[in-house]
Amino acid sequence: MLANYHTHTTRCKHAFGSEREYIEAAIKKGYKILGFSDHVPQPYPEGFVSGIRMDMSELSDYTSTLVSLREEYKDRIQILIGYEVEYSHRFFDRMMDELRKYPLDYMILGQHFAPNEVDGFYVGAPTSDEDKLKAYVDLSIEGMKTGLFTYLCHPDLMNYTGDEEKYLRHMRRIVEASIELDFPLEVNVYGFIDGRHYPSDRFFKMASEMGARFVIGCDAHDPRVLINPEDVPEFNEFLKRNKIEYGDNIVDIIRP
Repeated sequence: MLANYHTHTTRCKHAFGSEREYIEAAIKKGYKILGFSDHVPQPYPEGFVSGIRMDMSELSDYTSTLVSLREEYKDRIQILIGYEVEYSHRFFDRMMDELRKYPLDYMILGQHFAPNEVDGFYVGAPTSDEDKLKAYVDLSIEGMKTGLFTYLCHPDLMNYTGDEEKYLRHMRRIVEASIELDFPLEVNVYGFIDGRHYPSDRFFKMASEMGARFVIGCDAHDPRVLINPEDVPEFNEFLKRNKIEYGDNIVDIIRP
């Protein structure tokens, strides 16, 4: 595996290690490309403070730090500057206006909330509410169709505990959209090694059988998570069980 596009920094308040430590770890694993994609800051109302993302005021430092390291390491590894982005109707356009003021290589779509963090619910919390399942799927597909994202990370983050037929019927729409748009779906390493409910067999078995395209995302909140699938035999077995192929893991970058 030669690339990872899902890497965080301490600015998100729940990651560990310096940018340099992530870069050195990636080089040791033989990566040729390392994309930083910290949780995107949002132009939230005054007084609302997110516990999982940097503030808008940190955009300049995030960018300048990575620009400097990109130059320093240019002969050893390609560094990309990106974000893991929440798509929303309320904040997205204003957020993009701010992001485009700085160097930006790519964005990955990571839908943690619906309709957004201020007004909505966290999709990773267990729920049997079909309306919430539908809301997550609808918003994810709408984000995919903007043409601004490189891939959809942890597409199975939605933690639906209700009827299995309803789950598969709605989540099938994400897979159908990904195939229509030739839009990769991420198999999330961090979720697997941290024992989370994703990546899930029920989703990826369906996605594989339908012919979706996949990318491995380390979702590194710690430099030690920058690994190759064969480093974790259970994860490698998950991939084989669901007939997921990833090759060099290099994807076409969509520049926002």
